[in-house]
Amino acid sequence: MSILVEGSTRVICQGITGSAGAFHTAGCLDYGTKMVGGVTPGKGGTKDDNGLPIFNTVAEATKQTGASATMIFVPPPYAADAILEAAAAGIKVICAITEGIPVQDMIRVKAALRDYPGSSLIGPNCPGIITPGKRVSGQGAAARFTGGCKIGIMPGYIHTAKADASTRKAVGIISRSGTLTYEAVWQCTMLGLGQSTCVGIGGDPIKGLNFIELLTLFERDAETDGVVMIGEIGGADETQAGQWIKQNMTKPVVAFIAGRTAPKGKRMGHAGAIIGGADDTAQAKIDALRKCGVHIAESPADIGSTMAGALRVGDSVRTRTEEIIHR
Repeated sequence: MSILVEGSTRVICQGITGSAGAFHTAGCLDYGTKMVGGVTPGKGGTKDDNGLPIFNTVAEATKQTGASATMIFVPPPYAADAILEAAAAGIKVICAITEGIPVQDMIRVKAALRDYPGSSLIGPNCPGIITPGKRVSGQGAAARFTGGCKIGIMPGYIHTAKADASTRKAVGIISRSGTLTYEAVWQCTMLGLGQSTCVGIGGDPIKGLNFIELLTLFERDAETDGVVMIGEIGGADETQAGQWIKQNMTKPVVAFIAGRTAPKGKRMGHAGAIIGGADDTAQAKIDALRKCGVHIAESPADIGSTMAGALRVGDSVRTRTEEIIHR
């Protein structure tokens, strides 16, 4: 099983004729995602380089294609309106990849989305979401998959479905960092740990789905055996998630918090990664999560092995972890 998206999910791309939208639409198609069209105002009635139909509005696209998910590569000044247009058209999963959307625009979006409880926003400034498919041919970047759904910019070939013969357990992954998402996925894959669904929630201070909402979905998913949660300095999201985990989670959760060496008051990489007080530091979050029973990975290199230990999948797996990390 999975959360939010699966192999049958029909997906459109808003901004499909832009360079980023076109490139990543092709990548999603190559992975096996059911990309069914795109939206660029003024270009309705034409087709993109992949032969997908282009529509002027999301409402037209959903009516003609039956799409229930979208990925957004619209430039920052127009991205907020693109999110709300998708919600108004009944799109269930809205994946905003766009970086640099003004905070005031996102405040407006968050308020407006209350009127669309059937829509879930992922991002913005995120790598997207993927429910891995089963490998059918090829290796590395040339691999081809079936039965999965990749919406966004993540390298699909590093992900592994639990159904693959090499896996015994499956974990869900939630991350504020794109690159650390890939690192966690790769380590889990190399250890024979499949992934149910991986969600990059983005590093902006105002965003859509957060840790608690996704932890809730993974807790309910029968095929998710544990969860990796990757956070960073800034805000109280991780600490609040820890309290929720303590009270509600029955599955093991492994957390890594980035930014231990970040100086106070200086933004580090992401718009939301800035220490505003003592509770915002990496160490404060680590201490709070540990008190809530969360397994802490002390280094990015330890995420996979810590998850393997939490799942108690055996000494042979942990030995293999050490070999991979120190190779």
